[in-house]
Amino acid sequence: MLAVIGLGGNIGDAGATLQAAFGAIDRLDDTRVLRCSRLYRTPAWGVTGQADFVNAAVLVETTLSPMALLQALLQLEREAGRVRSADGSDRWGPRTLDLDLLLYGDTAIDQPGLHVPHPRLAERAFALVPLVEVAPDAIIPGVGLAAHALAAVVTDDIHALDNHAPEGDSIAPRASDHPGPG
Repeated sequence: MLAVIGLGGNIGDAGATLQAAFGAIDRLDDTRVLRCSRLYRTPAWGVTGQADFVNAAVLVETTLSPMALLQALLQLEREAGRVRSADGSDRWGPRTLDLDLLLYGDTAIDQPGLHVPHPRLAERAFALVPLVEVAPDAIIPGVGLAAHALAAVVTDDIHALDNHAPEGDSIAPRASDHPGPG
């Protein structure tokens, strides 16, 4: 199954944290990173009185179930120092690492603790820009082409950073080096 994971963070060296997360995701059991987006500086969303975020996305191939993949992503967040409040009051606050399962194939999932596509994905330029970079033909269930959703949102305040996604043997080259998913 192809899935897209959104990455974000704004505490510490968020760029380095996201770079490390690319590799950590690739090392998950039964999961392989196919494409990594560039890193993007984006304004905070929801709670705006905080530092800008660094955001990215990865396209993965996985045999993990959506819930198993989510649990693995939450473990990676904890390993990166992310602490979530039990009541969700820090939902849009500062974080070392945020990993969101944006898409899981063309499946729509609505379960306690797991909603795919990610809620309000079609409204969030900070998620759509890197998503479309790694999966230009992606379809958001119930919405349509992610590229069309991206065309409908303001992206003026989203800026690619100079450092690109990792390249090498353990991580696939940048999205621009591969065709889109079939």
